[in-house]
Amino acid sequence: MTTNEATVPRLEGKVAIVTGAGTGIGEAAARTFAKEGAKVALVGRREGPLRSNTEAIAKAGGDAAFISADVSLAGDVDRIVAETSDRFGRLDIVFNNAGIQGNGGPIVEMQEADFDELIAINLKGPWLLTRAALRVMLNGEGGGSIVNTSSFLSSAATPGTSAYSASKAGLDAMIRAIALEVGDQGIRINNVNPGVIDTPMLRAHGEQVIPPLAARAALKRVGTPADIADVVVWLCTEEARFITGQSILVDGGFTIPGPR
Repeated sequence: MTTNEATVPRLEGKVAIVTGAGTGIGEAAARTFAKEGAKVALVGRREGPLRSNTEAIAKAGGDAAFISADVSLAGDVDRIVAETSDRFGRLDIVFNNAGIQGNGGPIVEMQEADFDELIAINLKGPWLLTRAALRVMLNGEGGGSIVNTSSFLSSAATPGTSAYSASKAGLDAMIRAIALEVGDQGIRINNVNPGVIDTPMLRAHGEQVIPPLAARAALKRVGTPADIADVVVWLCTEEARFITGQSILVDGGFTIPGPR
């Protein structure tokens, strides 16, 4: 392989939507998609972080725009897809990354509204955006890739994660059916299941939680947003062309000692 071949962007000419793109994994993924040549629509509920990340991508030579929206609302989701298609002329990739931990805790202490909000954003949101995106992809040039952020907690649990774990397990089940529905059109759908990742969501629990979590992992560290973003982008390239309907654990060996 020549030097020129090695530097050709893997997603040149593609258009991607990234939700939860203002911080953490979504921020890193949006930048990596742009670095690989994709035009990127950054989606989230907070305009400030979205604007900042979009400007950073543009400064690095990428092509990006931001859309303030709530993925749990069908009208907002339809607008996301319409605005992306209108601006960039096509849609090839969706990274359903927006998610919340919600107000967890023992099930007997949780409110119904807490459960509803968590499921609406973590599970209904990806379902809505996948549906809207597929309606475009299936009428496009053919092919496409969708990736969702699931979690190691889709098949594991800690006390207080009954609703969160359910929302992520729902994603793992959802993609298998969708993969069968659209695979003959060259469209792939997969999940990335992060372990413990150093994001604002983790640091909200206090920095003191990081060292013992890092010590548990085989690689003796927690993950970075880039660790997940690189896998997400890879899943959307031709290198992953024969992978669909899979939930890929990316946890640095955190769950090797056991599922909890």
